[in-house]
Amino acid sequence: MIVEAKLYEILDDKKVHCHLCNHHCRIKDSKFGFCGVRQNRGGKLYTHAYGEAIAVNTDPIEKKPLYHFLPGTASFSIGTIGCNFHCGFCQNWQISQVSPGDGTVMGGYNLLPNEVVKNAKEKHCRSISYTYTEPTIFFEYAYDTARLAKEEGLFNVFVTNGYMTTEALKTIRSYLDACNVDLKSFRDDFYKKICQGRLEPVLASIRTMKDLGIWVEITTLVIPGQNDDEEELKDIARFIAGVDPDIPWHISRFHPDYQFNCVEATSMEALKNAYSLGKDEGLRYIYIGNVPGEATETVCPKCRRLLIRRQGYIVEQNQVKNNVCPSCGQHIAGVFN
Repeated sequence: MIVEAKLYEILDDKKVHCHLCNHHCRIKDSKFGFCGVRQNRGGKLYTHAYGEAIAVNTDPIEKKPLYHFLPGTASFSIGTIGCNFHCGFCQNWQISQVSPGDGTVMGGYNLLPNEVVKNAKEKHCRSISYTYTEPTIFFEYAYDTARLAKEEGLFNVFVTNGYMTTEALKTIRSYLDACNVDLKSFRDDFYKKICQGRLEPVLASIRTMKDLGIWVEITTLVIPGQNDDEEELKDIARFIAGVDPDIPWHISRFHPDYQFNCVEATSMEALKNAYSLGKDEGLRYIYIGNVPGEATETVCPKCRRLLIRRQGYIVEQNQVKNNVCPSCGQHIAGVFN
């Protein structure tokens, strides 16, 4: 469904300026923005992503990954085609790197916001996750769905690259409860070369989310030879700790895919080294992802009591009540109700 977009201004000569993400595309008549789903039609900006879900699933919230936000609950998860990054290592490239702008449109589900909410409730989900590709680029769809979801007592989650504008975050703030942000690197050259974006807007989004009271967790996919340098990993951990040492850091194992299919998988040594670096920088909650059985348990940062035991994405035990450790009374950051 094609509907008029939010967050843009009309310029001279039927051009438009999109304010949704930090590419700030200035789009000529009939052309598409960088994301491939927002098109200028006669001097107005329209989205091709509204109500057109390419992926729909009921997932454990831990799969997002969110470990300190409603652990053990299900999240109804949706995504559309398109993305405002073009990462060569994307593991959902079959759906993120397609666009009506270049003729690579794929079939999906016609699923309007009220139907998303209805499905989420029928499947006993506590939340709706906007995920798989980049939720920023299907903002209008996510916004309308999130508003209806909130009216029905559901929570809303973005799994995002963090490249949205502050204006976009403030627009959806009333309905957005949590974000997992992919902090892909701490080097601007990496973002420019590999993702075709920039680092600083991502860092700014993380700070803004925290300031707005949105629950934040961060994921870094550790790619051999690209972002696994010890100094860079220290910089990432130091930045997170500087925003809030209670922000969980998910260190995720890379598997060869897309344009990086000749790069080897991340070694356990590299992941455990990143884990140690994060601890040295004062982060209280660090998890290793994409490796079954490795560092998925939540322990009290003060007395080290096991609080949440996970087997894969399944929560087998959760002893956190009222955000405190039952042994020592230490505050445990997150949303556990």
